[in-house]
This record gives sequence, structure tokens and C-alpha cells, in this order.
Amino acid sequence: MTDIRQARILVLATDGFEQSELLVPVEQLRAKGATVEVAAPEKTMEPGQITAWDGEAAKPGWGQKVKVDRKLAEVSAENYDAIVLPGGQINPDKLRTEPQAVQLVQDFAAKGKVVAAICHGPWLLAESGLAKGRTLTSFASIKTDMKNAGATWVDKEVVTDKGIVTSRSPKDLDAFVAKIVEEVGEGNHGDRRAA
Repeated sequence: MTDIRQARILVLATDGFEQSELLVPVEQLRAKGATVEVAAPEKTMEPGQITAWDGEAAKPGWGQKVKVDRKLAEVSAENYDAIVLPGGQINPDKLRTEPQAVQLVQDFAAKGKVVAAICHGPWLLAESGLAKGRTLTSFASIKTDMKNAGATWVDKEVVTDKGIVTSRSPKDLDAFVAKIVEEVGEGNHGDRRAA
């Protein structure tokens, strides 16, 4: 079991992440005492930071910039208790083409660590083979993608399947973060690689 106040959580994102889906988990998890770091691939719009897509604004467009704590090439699942994958259409679509990002997600699952994805973030679960045989949720527009990847898709605010946490959209953020805290508290979930 890992107390959230002792937990180390990695948020993996790149340019085009849905603003609230990164900022809210980072703020809420830090407020609960977790150490939270943001990692991104080396190539971003501006060195050392990533730029949000603010889809909730009155006029959607590029949003806040977030400092990157670690380069993707520098991080290892060994050093964290959980990984959070924010959505947005651009961010996970870019990340699923990054072999290091896909491998990192697979490593977290193989080590029994919490893997949490929201909105379009489950695209990385599909790409890494983790959707197969799991019950999960996502933004409704990628429901067919999840089914095609072998998942049982359900329309719920938060779904957990052996330490893999998924949610649909920004309106589910409070439940999403609460479930991450709960799953981290449960400790190691065992090897969850796709069969």
C-alpha cells in the first residue's frame, strides 16, 4: 500500500493536451501530498514546456503553457507509483506515435502500477495493447476505437479494471482523481500486460 502523501506520480503529455485534464489532476494530486512530475517528448512547440489546448474556453484554442519536469527519455516506471494520461485530441494522437511513450505505458502496467487515462488518453491504452480484454471508458468519439482494440466500453464517469483507471471527459475529473488516489493506496496491481 502506498499513502498518496508518499506517492510519486508521472503525467505524460505533449502539446495539445486538454488543459483541464492535465492541470486539475496535477493540482488535486499535489494538494493531497503526492509528488507530481510532468514528462514530455523532447520535441515540443517551445523547449522545456508544453502548450495546452483549451477546449472549454468560450473560443477554443491554444491555452496555458506548462513546464516540463522531465524528458520522456529520462523517465522510468521504476521511479513512480502511477502514470496519468490526459486527453485532448492532439496530445494522445501524437504520443501514440512515440515508441518510448507506448513502452513507458506498457512498463507501468507490467510493474503493476496505476495507469490512468481520460478522454482521448485511452488511445495510448489501445496502442500499448492494454485495452484488450479490459472494461474501460473514454470520450464517446473513440468508443469504436476502444472496442476495435478489444475493450468492453462502458459509459461511466470512471471505470477501473485491475489498476487501469479511465474517465470520459473534464466533467469527470473529480471522480477520476479520487479513483487514482484510491488505486495508488491499494498498492501493486500485479502484471497487467495484454494476454
